[in-house]
Amino acid sequence: MTLAEHRAELARRRPPARIVVPGLVLCAVLAAVATVAGLFVPVVGAPVVGIVLGVAWRLGPGVRPALDAGVDRAKGPVLQAAVVVLGAQLSLAQIADVGLGSLPVMVGTLAACLTVARLVGRRLGVDGDLRTLIGVGTAICGASAIAAAAPVLKARSNHVAYAVSTIFLFNVAAVLVYPPLGHALGMGQTDFGLFAGTAVNDTSSVVATASAYGSGATDHAVVVKLVRSLMIIPVCLVLAALVRRREARAAGAAGGSAVNPLRLVPWFLVGFLVVATLNTLGAIPAAAHPALSHIALFLITVALAGIGLSTNPAELRRTGGRPLLLGLVLSLTVAGTSLLLQWVR
Repeated sequence: MTLAEHRAELARRRPPARIVVPGLVLCAVLAAVATVAGLFVPVVGAPVVGIVLGVAWRLGPGVRPALDAGVDRAKGPVLQAAVVVLGAQLSLAQIADVGLGSLPVMVGTLAACLTVARLVGRRLGVDGDLRTLIGVGTAICGASAIAAAAPVLKARSNHVAYAVSTIFLFNVAAVLVYPPLGHALGMGQTDFGLFAGTAVNDTSSVVATASAYGSGATDHAVVVKLVRSLMIIPVCLVLAALVRRREARAAGAAGGSAVNPLRLVPWFLVGFLVVATLNTLGAIPAAAHPALSHIALFLITVALAGIGLSTNPAELRRTGGRPLLLGLVLSLTVAGTSLLLQWVR
């Protein structure tokens, strides 16, 4: 590569701020509108509204080339920064607070969901990255998990948008169906809190589902949900290793060639762990937690607005209903596994 070509490549990867700003501003404005809308419909949530607004803008005014660089930054560094800030919501000590009795249910639902996602997703003919995103979102924590996995997979915007929309649909169903189901099964507050924390995805939907059951269920469900979010780390590390191997094979490298383990760790996961550790040590004041939670949610919404702006609705239509069917199967798998593991423990 010549010096001129190298400089052109750097300019493409790191365009000047004046080129990035317009697209970022548009994403931020759409995210601000989505955040306000999310206050009125918390079950839907700002991230889903952000995607919808982004797609609507693309279908209406359209996305001019001058906005592309900023939109790309929203989908990349802004999304990764959101994952780092999410670490402030977690304390590594919370695993002990929840108790070892809850961990088998969380790990069991995760393993069952990812296994079924792979097997059933293949049988349905769902694209590999899309079925992985739906599986990770259903197994761990909805839009936040998808936000963490998408840059690792280098997933297309259409796949991210479809995965988030699928997760949202079954979150709404969980809010309506799970509380009556819990009463029919005679579940106590703690048991239902564990069920809601492992079988529902996004935090707002977990709270909505558990609060319909009682305050005891809500308190336990929120802690279970936060600890469940830690599963993002090992899952993303495994995905990073698989992506490295896939890229090596595509480049003609030997499948057994040595890979530097440090290169498998995305920088934002390191940041996530550092922030979570600082929170565990008490370096992040408790009073700052609500603000940091809102910042993380807003950054995710900015990123998903950018994903909406990059989404091709025609391609989504071509994808058809098979990913939705996969989402239904995975939601039932997680709920059934959670109930089964609680019954046998």
